[in-house]
Amino acid sequence: MARQHLFEFEDQSWFPSTLRNYGTDFLQFLANKSKMFSPTADILHDLMQKTGVDTIIDLASGGGGSWETLFSEIKQKNSSAQLILTDYYPNFPALEKLSDMDKNISFSKEKIDARNVPVSLQGIRTQYLSFHHFNEKDAIQILENAVKTNQPIAIFEGQERSVPSVMAMIFSPITVLLTTLLIKPFRWGRILFTYFIPIVPFFVMWDGIVSSIRTYSVEEMKKLVLKADPEEKYHWEIKRIKNGPGVIISTIGHAR
Repeated sequence: MARQHLFEFEDQSWFPSTLRNYGTDFLQFLANKSKMFSPTADILHDLMQKTGVDTIIDLASGGGGSWETLFSEIKQKNSSAQLILTDYYPNFPALEKLSDMDKNISFSKEKIDARNVPVSLQGIRTQYLSFHHFNEKDAIQILENAVKTNQPIAIFEGQERSVPSVMAMIFSPITVLLTTLLIKPFRWGRILFTYFIPIVPFFVMWDGIVSSIRTYSVEEMKKLVLKADPEEKYHWEIKRIKNGPGVIISTIGHAR
């Protein structure tokens, strides 16, 4: 199917931050319990070794995604690894909770635009489940900015533009209903807007379907990279990784 850049509730400035946080809390819970991105720990460790960079600057972190489990795996391979979480619409309670768990994790209290990352944030730039939020122009800017500032970049999507992926998202409200009571810390608002006024299951389903439709394929990522790095200053590796019943679209770039 052709890529369509439809809207997601999560991207809208008018969308209530509380509801957005409930959605990112769910994604964080699911990503950690399923260890969705566990295969990327070895990829990031390899990138750290190739570049000599120990700091990870995570862009568009949301509620922290899979970092609770993923960073533990990375630290087993590199005990000096550091993680800085950033977002344009940060879920501060979730990011603060995550940073309290490990002294090597911190977060930015400022809004960080993935298209123009402050030069003070030096490290391997990562994006998990977020690159699809950006249209082609903005996606090229993200890649271009990494190349211009000579920062390694690693982008991972946990879905693809396919019928099975869309179908999985259609059934996501069931998962939301089954897991909400397990998400910590407990919030009465989360209960209200999940079970009594079911806004959270609906917007998670909608954003999930749109995320799949928005996801760039391997071939499309290769075209974006060519536009962002026409002089081929970077070495790029773009591939589709089978991960149990799902897939990960991986894009890795670093200076030659």
